[in-house]
Amino acid sequence: MQASQTTVDPAEVAKFEAMAAEWWDPKGKFKPLHMLNPCRLDYITSQIAAEFNRDLGQPMPFTGLRLLDIGCGGGLLSEPMARLGATVVGADAAERNIPVAQVHAEQSGLNIDYRHTTAEALAEAGEQFDIVLNMEVVEHVADPLSYLTACQQLLKPGGLHLCSTINRNPKSFAVAIVGAEFVMRWLPRGTHEWHKFITPDELFALLEQSGVTPVDRKGFVFNPVSWSWSISPRDLSVNYVTSSLKPA
Repeated sequence: MQASQTTVDPAEVAKFEAMAAEWWDPKGKFKPLHMLNPCRLDYITSQIAAEFNRDLGQPMPFTGLRLLDIGCGGGLLSEPMARLGATVVGADAAERNIPVAQVHAEQSGLNIDYRHTTAEALAEAGEQFDIVLNMEVVEHVADPLSYLTACQQLLKPGGLHLCSTINRNPKSFAVAIVGAEFVMRWLPRGTHEWHKFITPDELFALLEQSGVTPVDRKGFVFNPVSWSWSISPRDLSVNYVTSSLKPA
């Protein structure tokens, strides 16, 4: 894999490799993702079920669907997708994440194809998926458009692309950086760089340029009183998620 063929930012990868062993510790450095995960899964599963006409009340409703979890980390999304029946490839540019994910999947009795690779390398190899999960990754890459274009190339015609990231505004700086990294110390300082955050309108434009059609966007909103996350159709001020389709 040549450096010229990837949008990976080595400094960003190093941040997550340093935290690799803590992926499955709900009180560790990935506590925010553990807290957010039920909300993310609610959105992801509902979008997949609607697009592919699957009944979430049935066992293994995603059987027959091939899914890529790009930037899979320790497998916090890959594992529930596998439990729902999807054939899952989990890919991450941070090499140390992969054995952590593999061991946890084996302990959980799940068959997940984890790979130390990039979206660009997978696209170059001609891999194709019904669904690409691209959650909390685009704000860490060197070239968002090239990265999203590679994600588009990985989709089969009619495929579903789910992408979440962080808005760029004063509130997101206060919440995602000052609050999460300095006050709550949920994340190591320097995990996020505010100038790399992307507004919803910017992301929609990038997605369209990459070759997919954005069809939905929602906010993930944290309530400090109930200490929980919820999905909002209106509040995209900090964390948000988008759905896009590749033309059939």
